[in-house]
Amino acid sequence: MTAPNMFIVYVSDAPASARFYGDLFEMSPSFESPGFIAFHLDSGVQLALWSRAEVDLAETTVRTSEVCLAVEGAPASVDALFASWKAKGVQVVAEPHDDGFGSTFVVADPDANLIRVAPVD
Repeated sequence: MTAPNMFIVYVSDAPASARFYGDLFEMSPSFESPGFIAFHLDSGVQLALWSRAEVDLAETTVRTSEVCLAVEGAPASVDALFASWKAKGVQVVAEPHDDGFGSTFVVADPDANLIRVAPVD
């Protein structure tokens, strides 16, 4: 069976977005080119940031996906991560709340791509 092994997030400036994601997730890129930067995640999966001038990244663009960080030890770990990211000045979209599956919150990257933190299933 074939399984997805890379998730691409369109951004306006790959190096700037890589600094944002690297700081947020405390990781370094595994591959870098001027417009495409990837981070190695567990199990051979990668998160890639791709500068695409032809993609409209206006804040009015409807976002239909999220990058999700599932954490153990919720809700305390979710609250602690929220406090840490908020202190970094990250744009908060939804503060911590219970969404049926547990405590969660949502922030946005500089291009308004959504990043959710939620408990491990």
